[in-house]
Amino acid sequence: MAEKKDYYDVLGLKKGATEDEIKKAFRKKAMEYHPDKNPGDKEAEERFKEINEAYGILSDKEKKDLYDRFGHAGVDPNSGFGAGGFGGFGGFGGSGAGGSYGGDFSDIFGDLFGSVFGGAAGGAGRGSAKQNGPRKGRDLQQGMRITFKDAAFGTKKKIRLKRQSDCPACQGTGAKNGTAKHTCETCHGSGQVQTQQRTPFGSFTSIGPCPTCGGKGIIIETPCPECNGSGKVVKEVTLNVDIPAGVDNDSVIPLRGQGEPGTNGGPSGDLYIILQVEPHEVFQRQGDDLHLEIPITFDQAALGTTIVVPTLTEKVSYKVPPGTQPNTLFRLKGKGVKSVRGNRYGDLYVKVILEVPTKLTKEQQKALKELGEKLGPEAYARRSTFSKLFDKLWGSD
Repeated sequence: MAEKKDYYDVLGLKKGATEDEIKKAFRKKAMEYHPDKNPGDKEAEERFKEINEAYGILSDKEKKDLYDRFGHAGVDPNSGFGAGGFGGFGGFGGSGAGGSYGGDFSDIFGDLFGSVFGGAAGGAGRGSAKQNGPRKGRDLQQGMRITFKDAAFGTKKKIRLKRQSDCPACQGTGAKNGTAKHTCETCHGSGQVQTQQRTPFGSFTSIGPCPTCGGKGIIIETPCPECNGSGKVVKEVTLNVDIPAGVDNDSVIPLRGQGEPGTNGGPSGDLYIILQVEPHEVFQRQGDDLHLEIPITFDQAALGTTIVVPTLTEKVSYKVPPGTQPNTLFRLKGKGVKSVRGNRYGDLYVKVILEVPTKLTKEQQKALKELGEKLGPEAYARRSTFSKLFDKLWGSD
């Protein structure tokens, strides 16, 4: 399978482009590769699909944010993407590749082709009519803060949020009980009307919202008093969230079908939980690995010792060999965090920090001085090497 092209490259943009820059680039590219302008050109047709797909992602703030952070995996519903990385962590379903675009192109295509290409206007009208068919509901995003321990071992949480739901009084129809809605006779349910204008250069077709139904395609004679005919009401809901072991900052957990309800019988959108993990007072995390600093004394470093190392699940003993230097890093294999992608565990890296005593009695000072004199320069290999290099560079007095 061919590797997907970068969406910014497809539109001729650099990452970080503004909303206006994205829209202008789309207009230009769509004008250049539109099928009505390139009849029978398969390559232009493929480019036109790529352009639509790229605009569908980059024109949507939430999808663009996921794409900027995780690339194509962030907007692929079949991919475990980015920091989340575990099964089902895809982009916003139905809005990526495959022809079902998240953006609403009718306004742009109407501007581009409705008044330029006669055939294109008709095509735009047919495409816009789909807006009045079943449409998926809006995706939602909610943040959740969890502890370091919950991220490492997994947990179950509840989340409360307000979202639009189908009005219980009218079951989402928007019409008062006992009444009905019917298809607009002016636009025949498309929500748009076409007008033709003859000019010295030919006949031009333009498309606009239906004035009778306001672009909805339906007429509600008696609106539902509970929702004022919208078919939607705002409700607070409580949802259960299963957080798998190994998640990290900015991991994304999708709750399918828990977004806002669809329109005209379409499926509900999805809810995306964005995790923020509280820092640990001892451990620092890098991927699935943990890092820890443990102070040791001069005599422990010189003579060797056994230290007790805390892990996420237990305390383990570790032998520090004689002559250990400050900031030496030791690795405890498999003592890190469980990977969200399987049963593999990261490692724990322990850095030993040499702690120099700061409060010494006169007797202790004397003992240390005598020890230093007894050790002599041969006990310090690095210092001896440095002294030789110094003498070589600058000579000795």
